[in-house]
Amino acid sequence: MKMLLAVDGSAPSLRAVRWALDLAGQGLGADFVLVNVQEPASLYEVVTAHDAEVIEQVRGAAGADLLRAAEALLEAAGIGFESEVAGGAPEHLIVELAENYGCDLIVLGARGAGDPEAGGLGSVAQGVLDSATLPVTVVRASDETPA
Repeated sequence: MKMLLAVDGSAPSLRAVRWALDLAGQGLGADFVLVNVQEPASLYEVVTAHDAEVIEQVRGAAGADLLRAAEALLEAAGIGFESEVAGGAPEHLIVELAENYGCDLIVLGARGAGDPEAGGLGSVAQGVLDSATLPVTVVRASDETPA
């Protein structure tokens, strides 16, 4: 099984990584793809930087930094992985990346700050659930029980 782990550097996203590692520790054969999706540049960033290449480099470095803790967890467990930092709308790009990598499952964390009628999911988690054609596991921050 190949899992895409969407990581934004938050505690909930790291809980999701730990949840996936727990499955692997219980014997599930899994390959992992870590992704961080950086939002598109704001008008302010474009106006102040004046250089799309500089913006891309800064975003790439920020994304790589946000992936470090998740990479460290996988390395400590002795599990290989692929990593990618991409730029775009996270709720759509996470699904696209999962399909491009041939993943069987998307795993992401939820902060629970979203609409209570939508199960307390944030916009990214809800967007991934709405658009994914493959299974999605959302690990909640409050109890680490997947949605």
